[in-house]
Parts: sequence; C-alpha cells; structure tokens
Amino acid sequence: MLDKLTQKISDAFRFISGKSSITEKNIDDAVEAIKMALLEADVNLRVVRRFINATVEEAKGERVLRSVNPGQQFIKIVHDKLVAFLGDTRQELQLKGPDTISCILMLGLQGSGKTTSSAKLALRLKEEGRKPLLVACDLVRPAAMEQLAILGQQVNVPVYKHDGAKDSVAVYKEALAWARQNLINTLIIDTTGRLQIDEPMMKELSRLKDASNPDELLLVADSMTGQSAVDIAKVFDEKIGLSGVVLTKFDSDTRGGAALSLKTITGKPLKFVGTGEKPEDFEPFYPDRIAGRILGMGDVVSLVEKAQAVIDQKEAEELANKMKKETFTLEDWLFQLHSVKKMGSLQSMLDMIPGISGQISEDDINKEDLKGQEAILSSMTKKERANHLIIGPSRRTRIARGSGTSVAEVSRLLKKFEKMRVMMKKMSKMSRNPAAAQSMMAQMGKR
Repeated sequence: MLDKLTQKISDAFRFISGKSSITEKNIDDAVEAIKMALLEADVNLRVVRRFINATVEEAKGERVLRSVNPGQQFIKIVHDKLVAFLGDTRQELQLKGPDTISCILMLGLQGSGKTTSSAKLALRLKEEGRKPLLVACDLVRPAAMEQLAILGQQVNVPVYKHDGAKDSVAVYKEALAWARQNLINTLIIDTTGRLQIDEPMMKELSRLKDASNPDELLLVADSMTGQSAVDIAKVFDEKIGLSGVVLTKFDSDTRGGAALSLKTITGKPLKFVGTGEKPEDFEPFYPDRIAGRILGMGDVVSLVEKAQAVIDQKEAEELANKMKKETFTLEDWLFQLHSVKKMGSLQSMLDMIPGISGQISEDDINKEDLKGQEAILSSMTKKERANHLIIGPSRRTRIARGSGTSVAEVSRLLKKFEKMRVMMKKMSKMSRNPAAAQSMMAQMGKR
C-alpha cells in the first residue's frame, strides 16, 4: 500500500544522507520533498502542516545540525514524528475477562469490508483463546446474513442469524441469550450499512448501541477511499461514538493518506488492518512498524511473527537438520513453497524486509515460475520427491504431462534443486569451519 510514499520519502532523504554535516538548506530541501510526498499520498492538509512544522522545529535544533551523524539523526526525527502521528503505540481491544460476555459493534458503509472484517476478527480472537459468536444484524443489505454464515463456516466460528427479522435489537437480544447458553464470551455484531450515511441508519445503530452497551465500537473503513475514510470516521464518531478503526485493503495500491490522517483528525486509533482476502490476512496495527515500512526500514518483527504463525518450531528445526545433513528433499521444497503461500502476499512480505520496501514490487517476481515449480513438485509421487535420482526420462515425461509443463522445465527444476543442495552443503561446511567460510567469502569477493 505504501510503496509510492516509501519511494518518495527515500528520495527526499538523499538531501541529507551520507553527509558529514548538514545545513538548514539541506533540511529545508528534504522537508519540502517529504511535504510533497505526503500531499501526493492524499494525507490531510492540516496533518501535513502539523507534521512538517514539528519536524522542522526539531530538525533545525543544535541536536541535529551538530550531531555526530546528522543524516541519521534527521531520519530518526522523521520516524518518531510518523509514529506519533500514526498513534504512538499499539492499541489493544478493551474486552472483559473470559468469564463475562464482551460485545463488539462493527460499523461502516456498504462495500467497506465490514462483514469480511467481522469474520477475520472472529478468527483472530478465537486463536487468542476467546469464544466468539458472529451476530448477523445487517438486515438491510441483500444476502448479508448468508455471506456472514459462509464466512463463519470458513473460520469455524458460530453465526447467529434470524431469517426474516426486521429489528436488529431483537436479533441482538436473541443472540445474547444463545451466547449465554453456549458459553460464548465475545459477540461480534455485523451491523447495517448504507451506500452513504443517512439518518435512519444512524438511528438504528444508536438503538443497537444503547441495547448492547458495547465494549468496542469499530469503524471499518476502506483505505482506497483516502480522505473520504477520514470524513466518514468523523461523522460516525460524532453520531455514534468510536473506540477505534479497522482499515481494509491495506495491501492495495493506494496512497496511504487515510492511515496517516485518521488518528490525528479523529483522535481514534487504528486497531487493525486488512492485508488480503484470506481470513488470516488481518493484522494488529503497530504505529512504529508501519513508520518503519514507510521509511524503507522494513518490519522484521512482523515478518518473524508471520513465519512463526505458519511454521511449527519443531518442523523448522527438523528442516535445519536436514540441510546440515544434506538430506533435504523435493518433499521439503514443496513444504517450503506451501509455507510461504500461507504467510500471505509476496508484496506484504517484501514490504517488511529492510532495504527492499518500496524498491521491489510483487510484479518484479515471476509468480508464474513459482506456480510452475509447485505444479511440477505436486505431480511427482512421494517416492520421487523423497529420491529425485530415480526421476528418469519416462518419469519426467509423465510429470510434465501431469503439471501442464514441458520435460525441459522439469529437468530445469531438478538441476536447480541439485544446485540448492550443493549450496546447502557449502553453507553447512562454512558453519562448521570458520576458515573455510573466510576463504569462500574471499573467492566471492574476487569475482
């Protein structure tokens, strides 16, 4: 989502990076470039002014101009200001204990991703040990209840719906009684939405709020609407009251203005972001990590958390041992491809790698090649994946036919695998023999 902004701010830093000393003119040039980057990213004008004034005031102090490394000091100031404008620290959901029923109202306009986000939040809370119930209180949009029921099945969370119901408050009360009987401790209520804000919708939401006394009122906003998302948040907060915001389509090619403006303009924290279409593509919003991504510093912590969520520690250790003992097989390669897919979109992972964010896009990666590799590996028998040496001409022909590829592509994959094993063997020796490692690095340096 933030690629363009990251690139432009990285360009702005060229005015001060690497200099042994910087002047007020250097700072002015860098700040002007950052201002233009923020405006192009559709950040609210008042937010841009506040950000620039705060940055200039601190950057022109003696702490920067006379710093040992003024360039890095300036980047740190920009980073700290971004964190402050994004919300300082991670804001957790304020829910009751597991023995008491908590209630979350999901608010938003039609098309913002409210129903999908409700199911994603239910999955996250379930994984954290809570017992959620999705409640279908959007009685206006056709098929809203059915959509929630399907999503509930996907994430294995119960859904309470009353076909033909006319009163959302009555549905909520029925759901609450059902929750008490079935030891549910968290109600996630998918509320009514409209294409635009109107008085009847606000009245119904106010009734539902008064009846449920929710612990959280979360507005689901579409990041692709830019400043409109901020305006919608202001109206919902004035009419209903909000405790936080969920920003959807955070992985899309949008400019990032909503994320940078919401907290400053509304005073409400961003609590979650939707980063893809899968139920698990739903992340807590960490201001410091997002600031790091914007500045091209990456977000290694989130990347590690994603890996830990899909890769079992024991499996990872077994894989490492196989690499050391040179017993890594095609079966292990296929497992790795599946694990990477579970971690989400390639773009979201690229954005988390320091130095890569904003420099490489998902379009630069040959995804068809990855799909082809997976198809070829999946077309092999377990016996073949366990011992690639038995894959002769006739087997290669069968594998190519089964994967929709050519014999040449199958042969190419097997050669690539052999090279991988050689590299792993060298890396294993390097880890056991520091002298060999130094020798290898020296040879690489001569090339």
